[in-house]
Amino acid sequence: MYTFTAWCNSHLRKAGTAIENIDEDFRNGLKLMLLLEVISGETLPKPDRGKMRFHKIANVNKALDFIERKGVKLVSIGAEEIVDGNLKMTLGMIWTIILRFAIQDISVEEMTAKEGLLLWCQRKTAPYKNVNVQNFHLSFKDGLAFCALIHRHRPDLIDYHKLSKDNPLENLNTAFDVAEKYLDIPRMLDPDDLINTPKPDERAIMTYVSYLTNTAMPDERAVMTYVSSYYHCFSGAQKAETAANRICKVLKVNQENERLMEEYERLASDLLEWIRRTMPWLNSRQTDNSLAGVQKKLEEYRTYRRKHKPPRVEQKAKLETNFNTLQTKLRLSNRPAYMPTEGKMVSDIANAWKGLEGSEKSFEEWLLSEMMRLERLEHLAQKFKHKADIHEDWTRGKEEMLQSQDFRQCKLNELKALKKKHEAFESDLAAHQDRVEQIAAIAQELNTLEYHDSVSVNARCQRICDQWDRLGGLTQRRRAALDEAERILEKIDILHLEFAKRAAPFNNWLDGTREDLVDMFIVHTMEEIQGLIDAHNQFKATLGEADKEYNSIVSLVREVESTVQKYQVPGGLENPYTTLTAN
Repeated sequence: MYTFTAWCNSHLRKAGTAIENIDEDFRNGLKLMLLLEVISGETLPKPDRGKMRFHKIANVNKALDFIERKGVKLVSIGAEEIVDGNLKMTLGMIWTIILRFAIQDISVEEMTAKEGLLLWCQRKTAPYKNVNVQNFHLSFKDGLAFCALIHRHRPDLIDYHKLSKDNPLENLNTAFDVAEKYLDIPRMLDPDDLINTPKPDERAIMTYVSYLTNTAMPDERAVMTYVSSYYHCFSGAQKAETAANRICKVLKVNQENERLMEEYERLASDLLEWIRRTMPWLNSRQTDNSLAGVQKKLEEYRTYRRKHKPPRVEQKAKLETNFNTLQTKLRLSNRPAYMPTEGKMVSDIANAWKGLEGSEKSFEEWLLSEMMRLERLEHLAQKFKHKADIHEDWTRGKEEMLQSQDFRQCKLNELKALKKKHEAFESDLAAHQDRVEQIAAIAQELNTLEYHDSVSVNARCQRICDQWDRLGGLTQRRRAALDEAERILEKIDILHLEFAKRAAPFNNWLDGTREDLVDMFIVHTMEEIQGLIDAHNQFKATLGEADKEYNSIVSLVREVESTVQKYQVPGGLENPYTTLTAN
């Protein structure tokens, strides 16, 4: 994917743009159409600028139709897969484009593009030592084939004779840096991936090598003339040196053998000691039980694989190469085979290395499983925090509200409104019971899974549960207080209403009686006088009932006064139904 992204960007930058994620940036079809226009030099149909899915599918279909018109058959690659971000299908489409526009046009002796490119590589690298191009994967792994191709065309850029097969990382970086800086060939391959991958991606290497076919080759006749002057210069002195060289050769071979033995011992000791020091770290399973701690440990392991281990891989390869080279030289010199010090045999090193890789595998598996466990824990912890935050926001100020005595100053209608409001709060409180239970359940699960910060989780959960219990008690007490206040105010209201109903008629009777008693009557006969006397006697007969009614009305007022004084009801003496008083 890295190679294909770099290849696409090497063309898209000509249009002043680039992609970052190959499976995302081609989904709307716009940059895909632009890529095809750049590499083909042709103009595609005008793209749809809408953002709906059918606009994207239409754009991708325009690009796929263009590819098919170029004689390329697309198998199982549809616009929907590209729009949906299907990485496998997207990479397949890009590889198809590379084959058509970067490799297919290569023609060598009427062979297929791949065979022709391989033959071109073989011919160009044939004179170079340690280069044997047989394929597009393992043959390029040590980097020498890349360097040879560059040197063949631009010998001024690379000193090929200073390169070593034992330094694949250096070779690859040298080739890629030079090609990028001087030949304008983008860096499409990762040296670490080529070295550490048993079989590098053939398609990626073919894509990269295809750039080199367009590099200009210097004048061959000029090179031959220049090299022949070196031959004539050194041919006379060569005969004189041959005899001395034969004498020195034996000494040099022996010295070289001794050097190889010493280097083998040194490399073996150093490599085994490094493995011995590394194993305890790989076998350790101790963490602080936090996601950050495991992420740090995983990053340390990746740094180890990226920086610390590759030099040791090279060291092991060099050690084995030196051992085989030494044994070959000794055999050709008819000398006995070299036997390393006890514990430093090639088999001992291979066993130690195998143990190291086994520990690496188990360590990585443990790290990934621990990461998954702690990510789940962290998700639970965030879920706990989110629910707890919501609950605490909801409960803020609720205790003060429930403890308020605001209803003591209310009139009956205001109290009834407060009671309705309290009933609504009770319903809301019951609805929040489920959230409190969820918070407690999550806290219990975090404890079971041994979350690293269980202490603070438990403390917060306990505070929430304690507050919930207090809210329940306060709610019940406020409900009881509201009911009691309502009962008292309704009693006072009934007394006021009864007073108003009875006081008005009695007061009217009293006013009428007062008028009758002070009224002057003019009579002319005894019968009229006797009638007045009889009427007055009847009036006196009703005074007992009137007095009883008066006392009953006054008792209503006295009961109101007693209730108001007992329960300290503000404004309770005011009768809303009448202006009459007991006085």
